[in-house]
Amino acid sequence: MNITAILGTFGTILGLIRALPQLVRLLRAREAFGVSVDTAATSAIGSFGWVAYGVMTDQFFFSLSSGLTGFIFTLITLFALRFGRKVAEFKVAPVWLVVLLLAWFFAGTNGLGAVLAISVLVANLPQLWLAYRESNLTDLSLGTWSISTVEGLTWLTYALLRQDFAIIVSAFFQALTSGLIVAIKLARQAGIQRQAG
Repeated sequence: MNITAILGTFGTILGLIRALPQLVRLLRAREAFGVSVDTAATSAIGSFGWVAYGVMTDQFFFSLSSGLTGFIFTLITLFALRFGRKVAEFKVAPVWLVVLLLAWFFAGTNGLGAVLAISVLVANLPQLWLAYRESNLTDLSLGTWSISTVEGLTWLTYALLRQDFAIIVSAFFQALTSGLIVAIKLARQAGIQRQAG
């Protein structure tokens, strides 16, 4: 087994478990404070786009990971809506779906890859903004965003070895934005602890 296969396997495992802490947290709390339904939906759409890209570029591990992640983000979207988020919060997700379909239709694999390269940035910005703006991040899972940071770094290494520019850009943005969300969540927790103590 070569290093890209090992990284692909590890990235697939991380992709599977990345969103699970957020899903479990939603199901336990039955509330969605601090959870961006737009990010969850956009992440699902982007993940299913990566499935198509992975199939077209013969990258099994990446397709598998993206498909599993897309399924879990779909569940997060549905439960976040059920537990208090509103459909009116969808701003990016419907637009991004149209953008991905048009890129694929007009430019094929290369066009889809180019647009998907910034997909994670587009998906994570609403969550980053919501984390920055809202003071109550109780239901935002630190575990999901920590795993997402590590997953981004794993796929970045994988993509550098495969020399796949679309995945390099995407993984970089995933690690960066996820790391910033983790930092904001930790800063908020520290602030709450200082106020309590």
